[in-house]
Amino acid sequence: MVEAVTIQRPRRWDTPFSDAMDEVEVNRILGLEPFRGMDRGRFPETLSLDGIIANDTRVVHFQDGDIVMREGDYGNSAFLVITGQVRVVLPPGLPEAMLGRGPSAKKSLFQAIAQLWRNPAYPEVRSVFFGAPDGGTASRDDAQQQARIFIQDIRAVFDQHRTAALGPADMFGEIAALGRTQRTATVISDGPSELLEIRWQGLRDIRRRVDDFRRHVDRLYRERSLTSHLQAMPMFQRLDAEAINRIADETVFETYGDFDWHTQYQRQRDESFSRRLAEEPIIVAEGDYPDGLLLVRAGFGRVSRAVNNGHRTIRYIGRGAVFGMAEIIHNWRHDDGGGVVADGVDDDGGAQTTTLQSTLRALGYVDILRVPTAVIEELVLPTLSTAELALYGRLDRDRVSTGKSRDDDAWDNPVIDPGMLEFLVEHRYINGTATMLMDLGRCVRCDECVLACARAHDNNPRFNRHGRRHGNYMVANACMHCMDPVCMIGCPTGAIHRSSSGGQVTINDLTCIGCATCANSCPYDNIRMVEVRDGDGAFIRDTVTKLPIAKATKCDLCLDQLGGPACARACPHDALKRVDMQDLTDLGRWLNR
Repeated sequence: MVEAVTIQRPRRWDTPFSDAMDEVEVNRILGLEPFRGMDRGRFPETLSLDGIIANDTRVVHFQDGDIVMREGDYGNSAFLVITGQVRVVLPPGLPEAMLGRGPSAKKSLFQAIAQLWRNPAYPEVRSVFFGAPDGGTASRDDAQQQARIFIQDIRAVFDQHRTAALGPADMFGEIAALGRTQRTATVISDGPSELLEIRWQGLRDIRRRVDDFRRHVDRLYRERSLTSHLQAMPMFQRLDAEAINRIADETVFETYGDFDWHTQYQRQRDESFSRRLAEEPIIVAEGDYPDGLLLVRAGFGRVSRAVNNGHRTIRYIGRGAVFGMAEIIHNWRHDDGGGVVADGVDDDGGAQTTTLQSTLRALGYVDILRVPTAVIEELVLPTLSTAELALYGRLDRDRVSTGKSRDDDAWDNPVIDPGMLEFLVEHRYINGTATMLMDLGRCVRCDECVLACARAHDNNPRFNRHGRRHGNYMVANACMHCMDPVCMIGCPTGAIHRSSSGGQVTINDLTCIGCATCANSCPYDNIRMVEVRDGDGAFIRDTVTKLPIAKATKCDLCLDQLGGPACARACPHDALKRVDMQDLTDLGRWLNR
């Protein structure tokens, strides 16, 4: 019998953010604002302020013209200026090429046809390497051995674009760090600068325990993002600036689940449904009084109802969706003081105050904005039309739906088999905006999809025709171009990024340094590292290590092809579909065709 191996359970600070944060450096940081005035007694011994600074922060130095963060990138840290100055590029921002990203121009008709005979005979052939892309940017390694993109003629850039200066004690990047949203601006070092980078875990823990710091971060979010977020939602569009500001002031920020959900998912994806469900944090429970309208700012939530001794998933909601609107409208329209009942109808058939009709859980991680019910009743509901109130106020919402570009999860959608829905939710395929779904009942294994992909990518297919199955359906191993793309977090050069044209997740071959951060982060194993060759088929090797150079590669959704994804166009039997999981109306029609 093999004897079990005993190890100490891994802890959060086993791997600090930086090995350079010794006692002297920690004390120096604690003497700066905003840490200088913080009450250390509010932190427990196991999570002390000193420990957070030592393990969740690092001091980084930037040279003149270094890009500190790029608009459109996904980050998991915020920055505090210690010395020097940085500049925030104001809208419309910098061109894509200046940010170290490649162009996304489509091939001409002749170029598309010429792929049939011009594609190289050897796999993963590259013709251009490690040059500065158009736009005057280049990469360099700093003293900390981190690849950086810098702008060569930075003075000309500052002269041509509007910027705002940030100096010592100013903070930036906190919104994207806490909500895993895209960076909203590019920040460039104006001369030598020293910054404190705080990873999101430390930022979260300080925010929880220091009221002044929490109010400061919340104020920054309200000033920089919340009002515009509210104004973009249809239900708030009739409100004036005073009402929007009132709602913003009353909104409460809440976070549920684990920000690094992809690591937890990889550990638990083979566990039973009941065990995974038990570990999902409950945001609000069926039967609770609806004390606020919940707006999903980031992540996904599972909506379920109690069935016998278990729970049945009835839908899921993601970024931009709201929860609880139907119950709030029902109670507002039937406020007769008759008490509270679970289904909104008393024994005599009269309408009474209703409780929440379903439970909302965090699927891995979800960032919630909670607007108090009283504020919604006072400022929002009186501005809605009768038709809007009827749509948002439906309580019979057993049909599968999501909240994409809509104010409520009560939108009619074709019924999707509950088992199929559970399959998509359990394996987090709901994250995809272009999930490759295959109907194996129609697929004849002709491999036309693979051949078409190869022709569109220099004879290199960018997906594998296998994956997890549910009944006659399979989700192939192809990049899903996720709504929450964790692969982007940590890319040192920004090589993996969203295309500005359609939001597709693409990799710029010029700035990819082969670090494999994106491949290791992808929860779905849809990014591969490949050793590249020259036109003669020889491996291209690093001049120092003499090892073959590796590049990250994946499906780019045929961004440069005239007709879109070649795989779907090539299928002769309508057995393959690229599905936006936020548009389940379209998915339902395809499944029920």
